[in-house]
Amino acid sequence: MTTTTTKDITTKLLVIGGGPGGYVAAIRAGQLGIPTVLVEGERLGGTCLTIGCIPSKALIHAAEVFEQARHNAAGSALGVSAGEPTLDLAQTVRWKDGIVQRLTGGVGGLLRKAGVQVLKGWAQIEDGKTVTVQVGEGAEAVRVRCEHLLLATGSEPVALSSMPFGGAIWSSTDALSPDMLPRRLVVVGAGYIGLELGIAYRKLGVEVTVVEAAQRVLPSYDEELTQPVLESLKKSGVVLHLGCSVQGWDEGQGVHVRNARADEFALPADRVLVAVGRRPRTTGFGLESLQLDMAGRHVAIDAHCRTSMRGVWAIGDVTGEPMLAHRAMAQGECVAEQIAGHNRRFEPMAIPAVCFTDPEVVVVGKTPAEARAAGLECIDAAFPFAANGRAMTLEATGGFVRVVARKDNHLILGWQAVGQGVAELAAAFGQSIEMGARLEDVAHTIHAHPTLGEAVQEAALRALGHALHI
Repeated sequence: MTTTTTKDITTKLLVIGGGPGGYVAAIRAGQLGIPTVLVEGERLGGTCLTIGCIPSKALIHAAEVFEQARHNAAGSALGVSAGEPTLDLAQTVRWKDGIVQRLTGGVGGLLRKAGVQVLKGWAQIEDGKTVTVQVGEGAEAVRVRCEHLLLATGSEPVALSSMPFGGAIWSSTDALSPDMLPRRLVVVGAGYIGLELGIAYRKLGVEVTVVEAAQRVLPSYDEELTQPVLESLKKSGVVLHLGCSVQGWDEGQGVHVRNARADEFALPADRVLVAVGRRPRTTGFGLESLQLDMAGRHVAIDAHCRTSMRGVWAIGDVTGEPMLAHRAMAQGECVAEQIAGHNRRFEPMAIPAVCFTDPEVVVVGKTPAEARAAGLECIDAAFPFAANGRAMTLEATGGFVRVVARKDNHLILGWQAVGQGVAELAAAFGQSIEMGARLEDVAHTIHAHPTLGEAVQEAALRALGHALHI
């Protein structure tokens, strides 16, 4: 059906995409008095709030509560016992959806407060200054003319050609809103998405098998850091097929797998979660009309988040790795302030990465191997949670905190941690690197006792050669 444009809008900034990057950019622009229009075809909040970060953490928490209840049904060292728990899956999904609704509704309120005009519809780029928005099926379109165009279109799950999404083949989106718990789940991909959801389903009582092409889990992280995760997977009963590739799916036999020796076998499954990565969303909205410079599949940007076309900016997943919501948010704020005339660049010293497996994994800055590869002479030291009092009281003594610093001046280059609850240490890690802290700064900071954060101080002390509690 041909639409007729009956309404024209003129604005200084037009943002395509209402995910973390786009909505933060729009809010900050509105705060700075910049006339701003934001276009979003689905719900505000993007992948992170609606079908990614937030709902997955809700499901992970529900799974942990259920597993703990099952553990206590058999009695525990704490003296706590309870009856065998049951799970109302529909209620769990409703609870998760309620959190999503509150957060997405909150984003809408923040945008209104900042004076941002939100158009619910699908954008089609005509040129770098003009975008047509289809605001509803069969409805008339709105043409928006802008001085600055910000691309914040995010990313989408990668499907396997032999196993397209649909039916028994789940994407991460499908896995977050199940209408039933499968008896047997095969997860394709042992990256953070596959393992986070695979572990959650295992805790809910599902038989989980993970297939990974690499020879180890979480292959983008260093092996010492992921070893506790591997041990936890095995202890929980998750079956691993590493160094194996998926050949296809057959409803009768299951997932066909080939190992490194070219042997083929089938893994029975009721559902298959394909979690082999994400790719920038660059099609379906006329991006090709801009003829921007690309860096592989993603839009190329400079340290200001500018594309190769004047007045066109890009942030978040559409600009490539790391595909993290907090990176997109920081970039969005950076762009808004530049449009307002502020002198800003996006050159963070480090961007935290958190994997919400069990145990959790945090990486900020350089690992020891990365520091050496960069030609830096460094020192590193780790402090185990087995020697941390708070970890003992949480029954969470596995894992450690590790610090990496220059040998000559003790400037901190990186932090890594693996253990229960270590995601909350990411802020301290990132802040120390961004502020140029040295080992002595952390070692001489009084840390509250008893907390997991004491392991941060002890790691710094150990790197200086005088740890107190090990």
